[in-house]
Amino acid sequence: MRALITGISGFAGSYLAEYLLARGDAEVAGLVRDPARPGNAAPFGARVRLLGGDLRDAASVDRAVAAVRPDVLFHLGGQAFVPRSFEDPEGTLLDNAVGQLHVIQAVLRHCPEARLLAVGSASVYGLVRPDENPVDEGVPLRPLDPYGVSKAAQDLLAFQYGVSHRLQAVRVRPFNHTGPRQSDSFAPSWFARQVAAIEAGAAPAELPVGNLSGVRDFTDVRDVVRAYYLAATRGRPGEVYNIGSGRGRRLSELLDILAGLSRAPFTRREDAARLRPLEVPLLVCDAGRLRALTGWEPEIALEQTMAELLDYWRGQPPGAA
Repeated sequence: MRALITGISGFAGSYLAEYLLARGDAEVAGLVRDPARPGNAAPFGARVRLLGGDLRDAASVDRAVAAVRPDVLFHLGGQAFVPRSFEDPEGTLLDNAVGQLHVIQAVLRHCPEARLLAVGSASVYGLVRPDENPVDEGVPLRPLDPYGVSKAAQDLLAFQYGVSHRLQAVRVRPFNHTGPRQSDSFAPSWFARQVAAIEAGAAPAELPVGNLSGVRDFTDVRDVVRAYYLAATRGRPGEVYNIGSGRGRRLSELLDILAGLSRAPFTRREDAARLRPLEVPLLVCDAGRLRALTGWEPEIALEQTMAELLDYWRGQPPGAA
């Protein structure tokens, strides 16, 4: 199998590449903005083919797809940080919606029989009512931020081109996932980084936090990329699959896990700057459709994920991000 991964230098993209390489049955290539700066792909960069390109630049995407002609294209690239989408909604739509359009057009031009895994987000569900939990794929899309809108556009583009051009697209909507190497822009990694800094004496023993009462569905990134592979290779083109553990956890529980692992005590302080104007109180995944088709189940407990995430930040310089 020839596989092309957009976003291979990022968080989930790098884990997906490692998973495919470990399987040993795939030639792996990846799209990066600058092959000289491979990011998280650096440790295995010699074992994959890195091609330069920017999702906003249709010509560079076209060249990469033409060079690889993949059997499966895993489209993970794009802008993934919700607050940034409010700061730069236009850029978010360009990176995500228009970027995927460029990918679709290149696939149809050079390898129209290829599978395309269009990676969306649970953010497309947005304003979910408590009685709609656990959330299955039939819950209406009511995104609450430009990021969610951009991912809904990606989702609909993949569906539309499947109908209009017979694009072999499979869509997935992953819920929250975390693990080592995740940017500290995301809450679990932020918590772990701060705890590591407190342990090292590089930060005061008072951790600033936002709203910790929200319930979210957290899955280890390594379980998620395994689901990506199964969805891409065994999913039905035109279909959409949720990915999540099916278990809701309060954000405060993540801090409780870290507190139990920490080598130094710390307190928590609510920081108004870390509060979002609108929070959905409960968002839990129903991944029954994917489970029924592939047998996929998460294998890594959240407690293990948080322990390894904390160890990751313990190994970074205190000022690293």
